[in-house]
Amino acid sequence: MSGLQQTTPVIGIFASDKGPGDPERASLMGEAGRLFARRGVRLVCLAENDALPVPLITAARAAGGTVDVLADASIVLPPALANVPVSVVPERAARHAQLAAMSTILVVLPGSLASATALFETWSSTPSRPIVFLNRHRAFEVLRGFAGDVLSHAVPGYDRNLQFADTVEDLWNKVNWLLQQQTA
Repeated sequence: MSGLQQTTPVIGIFASDKGPGDPERASLMGEAGRLFARRGVRLVCLAENDALPVPLITAARAAGGTVDVLADASIVLPPALANVPVSVVPERAARHAQLAAMSTILVVLPGSLASATALFETWSSTPSRPIVFLNRHRAFEVLRGFAGDVLSHAVPGYDRNLQFADTVEDLWNKVNWLLQQQTA
């Protein structure tokens, strides 16, 4: 290899299967976890208030991927995830800021209000961080409209930094495009 050093992209991912809603969330998490692992992406996710995206972590690790967890003090990993690296960051704002600082891009899967709130708090600490939403069944259509109506007037480059994908494969295409833009 020439003098260039390979770097592993780090994706901060927001996913939750807690609360009412779409029953296919766990399946989407598994599909996304496997895809990102096969593409050599390191994932960082949150574990807060006893909510942990177990299907995402399990699938990514089974496919040979790396997952790190930033957790509050309530974290209790299931035995199947005993070897997952966990950093306990008790303060919520500090945990979200650390996730933003560690991540190159933020990815959001359809989930609960808790994961949407965590995304907003994380993005607020680093608003220049690109975000890719998996807009499955139009889950984030309201945010797409908000971005066009409000952010377009206040956030330079919003249309580049906020991407919406309809499938998990399209999610990877958007993430990959953003990664290439950062290295160009």
